[in-house]
Amino acid sequence: MASAYLTRQTTVPTSEKKFTFSTWMKVHGKAGADNGIIEWYRDSNDRYSILLDSSTLQLRAYGVVAGSNGIGIYSNMKFRDPAAWYHVCIHSDTTQGSAADRFKLWVNGVAQTFASYSFTFSGSNINVLDGTSGDAVNVGTRNETGSNSFNGILADTYYIDGSLIGYTQFGSTDSTTGQWKPKLDPTISSYGNAGFHLTYEDSSNLGDDTSGNSKDMTSSGTVTQTKDCPSNNFATMNPLDNYYANSTFTNGNLSIATTTANDTFNNSTLGYSTGKFYWEIKSIQASTNNYDQIGITSKGSTATNNYMSASLYSVVLKQNGTLFQNAGSGSGAVSGWSGSSWTTGDIIGIAHDATNNKIYFHKNGVYMNSGNPSTGANGITTTASSSTDTGVWLAGLGDEISSGTASQFALNFGNGFFGTTAVTTNSGNGYAGAEGSSIFNYQPPTGYSALSTKGLNL
Repeated sequence: MASAYLTRQTTVPTSEKKFTFSTWMKVHGKAGADNGIIEWYRDSNDRYSILLDSSTLQLRAYGVVAGSNGIGIYSNMKFRDPAAWYHVCIHSDTTQGSAADRFKLWVNGVAQTFASYSFTFSGSNINVLDGTSGDAVNVGTRNETGSNSFNGILADTYYIDGSLIGYTQFGSTDSTTGQWKPKLDPTISSYGNAGFHLTYEDSSNLGDDTSGNSKDMTSSGTVTQTKDCPSNNFATMNPLDNYYANSTFTNGNLSIATTTANDTFNNSTLGYSTGKFYWEIKSIQASTNNYDQIGITSKGSTATNNYMSASLYSVVLKQNGTLFQNAGSGSGAVSGWSGSSWTTGDIIGIAHDATNNKIYFHKNGVYMNSGNPSTGANGITTTASSSTDTGVWLAGLGDEISSGTASQFALNFGNGFFGTTAVTTNSGNGYAGAEGSSIFNYQPPTGYSALSTKGLNL
């Protein structure tokens, strides 16, 4: 929701002292200052915010609290994993006599402690929300300009006005995986006067309130919908594995700009050892002298000059159409391979059958080397994942350029976008993988799924 948010005018709340806030969120990188999740806003001096600041969850209130007094509460927990979905449940209740009971936080079903409280008021029954009708409530930002918008994704957002709803109403532990998962239809007897529930499921009305309170919100800026959600976590590229590459990550870690200073590569957040997976990479800016590289690898970069085609256990399609495979012995260019070069604007599709150890590449929908992943014809044999040095395969991309123009890529792991541009094929609906919850520009081969948790569990 970067540079965009949802907003509406507030309604006089049932309580200015007590509420429950619950949301799922996926953080796209280390949060900078004032990364807003939700804010009740009158002006810069009168506001109540829930936000991330330097990856720490914070609750802040100004002005509206007992005149000029304020609140600052800082969690011990850091939210830094770009591959994870976090469930956050917050209770605010200043009617409690003990200061420690007035604000509570649970993350993925686990109660959290606060690193510090900064109270400039004493006593209880302080109004933390401004009850004035006509002020703004903003979801996905800290202020009315959107300059501190949330760098990530929000899902299943609840604001329950006047009631404390247990965190177990919003999630539960999966008996098989042990992971915290969303709970459908929590028991909420009343949302209060100002409460709402945002599912973000209606692409034509992302601010649709499904609580029954009719507190719909409108978009400010371009708020985009994604298939990535707590019940189906999609791969992105991994900004934490960027020490040697020093690439620039944007658009939810799905757009990458490399640098001419380093000849190396970046990898995906999710990997796999078996199964059939498909994804697409669009060349936004081709590098000088055909130096771009895309494909699969089993591990991260180990040096600034460790370009992908020279990395052990990798299969790499170079920009000039040659294919390189490094499997420990007999490494180098694949003989007999018939590939196609690509340039700015072209889309390369990768289909990897890690069960039968075959990989296929297409350019703008036409498979190279007369390959047919649906039938298994003319695939290039890949090393079994169990024989690689890590036991998993990762999507990878990079370059081997030391001067000239560096490369820029946009990836579609099934979210339906290349950067900020939505897929337009099939009447704008794109094509789903075998898991049924993805949007690709081209039809994935039969039996191939998106690299997501649903796809991994087929």
